[in-house]
Amino acid sequence: MTVPKAEPESVDRRSLHERIAADLRDDIMSGQLAPGSSLPSTAQLKERFDASNATVQKALQLLKEESLVVGRAGAAVTVREHRQRTVRPAALMTPGRPGEPYRWLTEAARHGTRARSVLREVAEVRPPADVRSAFGLPADGTALLRSQILLIDDEPAELVDCYYPLSLSRGTALMERRRIKGGAPALLTELGHPPRRSVDRVSARIPTQEQYRALHLTSSTPVLRTLRVVHGDGNGPVEVTVMVKAGHLYELEYEFQVE
Repeated sequence: MTVPKAEPESVDRRSLHERIAADLRDDIMSGQLAPGSSLPSTAQLKERFDASNATVQKALQLLKEESLVVGRAGAAVTVREHRQRTVRPAALMTPGRPGEPYRWLTEAARHGTRARSVLREVAEVRPPADVRSAFGLPADGTALLRSQILLIDDEPAELVDCYYPLSLSRGTALMERRRIKGGAPALLTELGHPPRRSVDRVSARIPTQEQYRALHLTSSTPVLRTLRVVHGDGNGPVEVTVMVKAGHLYELEYEFQVE
């Protein structure tokens, strides 16, 4: 019997310093290199990756620019504390109680960080194709956009574009250019459209130019893009949201219960 040949591995065409940074980034993200621990010495990294001193330093510079590590030339480079954040979408679905801030803000405070949001735009727009598809809109269909950027400890953390059906949002606070007390889930509940079910589609993508600038990214590491379709008690979605996070700073945690 003829044994089929294994498929040849594809060639990694990235520069060596990018490949070194990628491997070290994975060590940091997986916890192999814990917060506060020192990276291997330059001599050890040179031996591990068969690289020159200059190449290793370029790799470390990438990680410093991403704020994953701190250190200076000639001194130990250490993994920065509290960089990776775990996002638990289920914890954000329940609307806040009357008078409470948006759940995202209270969750951030619970983990010891300062969070705030900046409203970027409120307008009737033609949404992206996947948002139009979720709403069942035609190619020239429009929806209300509420766009904001979320900051943690004054660092850009996430771009959030929330879209709402015009039939639901007209004449409500959703149309106003101001933050909504308790967040949109609380307002939707007040309007008789409480969020009941959320469906997420998560993908990793290379950041667009706008995302790169807005999130203050320093390399082309992927971003995490979540398309969230929120359903109420009716047939169609009450909200469709596009969220974009820096991929090297976040992980998503989903919990499922088998019935």
